[in-house]
Amino acid sequence: MAKKSKKTAKAKKHDLTKGIFSVLETNQNESFNYKQIAAKLNITDASGRNLLIKRLVQLKEKKKILEVERGKYKAIPSQNYYTGIVDITSRGNAYVVVDELETDVFVPSNMLNKALHGDLVEVYIFPRFRKGNKLEGEVTKIIERKKMRFVGVVQMQKNFAFVLPTDHRMYTDIFVSKNDINGAENGDKVIVRIEKWEGKSNSPFGVIEQILGKPGEQSTEMHSILVEYGLPYEFPHEVESFAKQLDTSITAEEIAKRRDMRNVLTFTIDPKDAKDFDDALSFQILENGNYEIGVHIADVSHYVQEGTILDEEAYNRATSVYLVDRVVPMLPEVLSNFACSLRPNEEKYTFSAVFEMNKKAEILNTWFGRTVTLSNHRFAYEEAQEIIENFAGVGEKQEKVEISDFQMPSEISIRKEGSYSVPKDVVQAILLMDDLAKKLRTKRMRLGAISFDKIEVKFHLDENDNPTHVYFKESKDANKLIEEFMLLANRKVAEFIAKQKKTFVYRIHDEPDDEKLMQLNGVISRFGYGINMKDRKSITHSLNSLLEEVKGKKEQNLVDTLAIRSMAKASYSTENIGHYGLAFDFYTHFTSPIRRYPDVMVHRLLQKYLDNQPSEKQEVYETKCKHSSQMENLASSAERDSIKYMQVKFMENHKNQHFRGVISGVTEWGIYVEIVENKCEGLVRARDIKDDYYIFDEKQYALVGEVTKNMYQLGDEVVVRVKNTDLLKKQLDFELV
Repeated sequence: MAKKSKKTAKAKKHDLTKGIFSVLETNQNESFNYKQIAAKLNITDASGRNLLIKRLVQLKEKKKILEVERGKYKAIPSQNYYTGIVDITSRGNAYVVVDELETDVFVPSNMLNKALHGDLVEVYIFPRFRKGNKLEGEVTKIIERKKMRFVGVVQMQKNFAFVLPTDHRMYTDIFVSKNDINGAENGDKVIVRIEKWEGKSNSPFGVIEQILGKPGEQSTEMHSILVEYGLPYEFPHEVESFAKQLDTSITAEEIAKRRDMRNVLTFTIDPKDAKDFDDALSFQILENGNYEIGVHIADVSHYVQEGTILDEEAYNRATSVYLVDRVVPMLPEVLSNFACSLRPNEEKYTFSAVFEMNKKAEILNTWFGRTVTLSNHRFAYEEAQEIIENFAGVGEKQEKVEISDFQMPSEISIRKEGSYSVPKDVVQAILLMDDLAKKLRTKRMRLGAISFDKIEVKFHLDENDNPTHVYFKESKDANKLIEEFMLLANRKVAEFIAKQKKTFVYRIHDEPDDEKLMQLNGVISRFGYGINMKDRKSITHSLNSLLEEVKGKKEQNLVDTLAIRSMAKASYSTENIGHYGLAFDFYTHFTSPIRRYPDVMVHRLLQKYLDNQPSEKQEVYETKCKHSSQMENLASSAERDSIKYMQVKFMENHKNQHFRGVISGVTEWGIYVEIVENKCEGLVRARDIKDDYYIFDEKQYALVGEVTKNMYQLGDEVVVRVKNTDLLKKQLDFELV
């Protein structure tokens, strides 16, 4: 009998120990006294509590748990617990991305424990999975929700509703009580905010905050895209009011503090529909025969002061977002389109990088500082290009060629009056700067820069913002003229600060991953191309050769896209590693502060260091850099989604046409085809290819017919027509013709 009692006592002790660890390890960041632990373990009797106190002391003495203060206990941090970000897959399972682990932790859907995509969580890794490459675990704690607002479609019931989220990574619908429906009707697309998600409830409880409209309507879908990515839309009233009350006048007192460059020839070159002119160029020939080129950037930091609600809003947004039919600016319009914008014939405060250059495009002197400028002319890229093409080959040979005024053709002109005369001194400036830009570009390419000219899809929209035509944005000499001088200013600002070894915001781009390059090689070898992997110089040279060779060919967009995917992502950091793609040891973003917050930070830091102020705290700016990089990625995703929506809408009106396309992706469920003439991409489902049963061959990037051995392979040319369009999912279904 005594033996049986002894066994029972041992079992009780084991269960109690297990319970203590369960409480402490599930709440690793908290400490508990014996009463709190007893409550969680439902121990209510005095003998049970005494046993608990005794066991806690024993575990502390054996160094199995920590006593962080008198009578308060905490789990010893376990190497099986990590903190990371949840990344949910299309199948409902997830991975937790942990910075200190090389491998992501797989979490089955039934072990997410209410964690949602993007949440910061604590994950427990099962010990049996510690060996080998595969890590599997369970979410034990949600530390911070990434987002609480979701877009979805209302499904009305009798006394309540469900909102069905449109984001495929949101694996649960959201319950909304009758009092929280707030006027929404069945089928409406809405924004719903999660209020709580209680213990045993299958769905979180939410409140409908805003009715966006009917699914599929353009304004509804564009607004939905912004909400999906957590991007703002309208400015808070107090921010708009603050911006409108700013003194935006140009005063003699402020001019006296700046270098006055209002009498130097200055102009802007921008897209024809631009309203926010960040940058202007000035040009003059010096007495010694050298050229003085000024890169003048809107002095946003003069108006957006640190610590104001305007600065806080700009930081939170971090970037302007360019959807197909609208711009969501980083700054209120009174600043972005007016006070800061370098509009023609208006005096403006600017922050400038001024270079003295010789005819070989060598930099002889550099000056940075605040200026006041006046833009004499505003050109669209097409207008500047017209000047360059009409004086082709003149460049630095101008001294031997008579330069005259240039009559801008009415069909190229963006002015209301149509054709107009461009003065010869402006023509001369554009031609000389074009020549210098080409020399700068040649040097850059020689040093190992990579020339990505990815095709950019644009739409002509009618008065109702419906797409009528697809066209591709081309980068011509006028675009490259601006690009080279912006690159020069960005590089020289970064070099100037780097020498001082002070905290700074760099634009960095890491070297490509060898494994990704090998994968790229495997795909492009099908087209007869290859990457020389011998060393970094060989890789760069062969990448440039590849990108040049595919220009104008049917596979160009596919190869360009795959090459870009093989590269690391550029980002912002206070830790400089250089910029691989541009072949610069030092690089930053200085030239677009109206639409990028990192540029505002760069302006502030540059001015502080020009004033010989001490270095700023690195950790503060590193946090800001990470936020800016994240917001940039979200904005890019939103912009891509808006293009996809518009492509689907455009193809709705072309359902009976046949299109030549290239297979741009192959999966077990079908082939993705990109139409050559408009770059719209859609899916041909394997089940819709009726001549055979097709199996996915991963090694050959192909679907292979089981009987016929017919093959649909990455890069193959096919003819398709539209089978189905889905504006809600932004999806196109094609069928083979």
